[in-house]
Amino acid sequence: MSPKGQSHAPRIPPLSELKVLPRPLYGQAQSLANIALGFRHKHAWGQLSYAAQGVLHVHTGAGRYVVPPQRAVWIPAHTPHQVSCADDTCIRSLYIEHSVWPGTQCRVIGVNALLRELIRTFSGLPVAYDTEGADGRLVAVLLDQLASAPQEDLILPLPQDTRLRALCRRLQAHPEDSTGLAAWSLKYGVSEKTLSRLFLRDTGMTFRTWRQRMRLLSALPALSRGERVTDVALACGYESLSAFIAAFGKQFGLSPGEFLQTHRKPIT
Repeated sequence: MSPKGQSHAPRIPPLSELKVLPRPLYGQAQSLANIALGFRHKHAWGQLSYAAQGVLHVHTGAGRYVVPPQRAVWIPAHTPHQVSCADDTCIRSLYIEHSVWPGTQCRVIGVNALLRELIRTFSGLPVAYDTEGADGRLVAVLLDQLASAPQEDLILPLPQDTRLRALCRRLQAHPEDSTGLAAWSLKYGVSEKTLSRLFLRDTGMTFRTWRQRMRLLSALPALSRGERVTDVALACGYESLSAFIAAFGKQFGLSPGEFLQTHRKPIT
């Protein structure tokens, strides 16, 4: 028996030990460590994760999803994935029963001020919140906001062809590499036309478009660390700062400087 006057909250099992979620939406701050799991794993429930600070990377068999501040990634139930991020990244994850939000495609979504505040408020609710009261109504609004959140093109699809996967791994490790598809076709002993066709088939993108997106996504972690925009542009293979800024604005809807300002205002 506990000493008189001393109370203890019930033990909350780790997520891996749960057979069912305590509530259809689960993820309170006091119940989850919210750390990046760097090994391949999956959950019996859908998972929504966003980086309150830093840039989050989620790797699946389909590709790499890059999640800067103001965005979140939805990972459907039973989807094998691996997460990576810098040590100072602050993550908030929610786990959702399929019955209340059945999204079946992994995707990155925009997180507006209302949705961020709803997630922040939810994280302070008790695990066994009242589904019929005010807490339940807050959860309903949160789920509605998730369902209507805009999808963003922050996925880098990976081809299934083994030659192209090797090519993509090389370019992701060295985004400044400007080797063209013609040179890669000589390396693999196939025509440039064949490689181009396979790339489009497997990724839905041309090689040129894929490489530009890869370079821009590769720039986000360095920008979030506060590195000079000029240095980031050169490291990602851009020959001029102006070309980098133009491509960045077209992809993300804001300049690198605006991205840095956003990063300096973390959502807690």
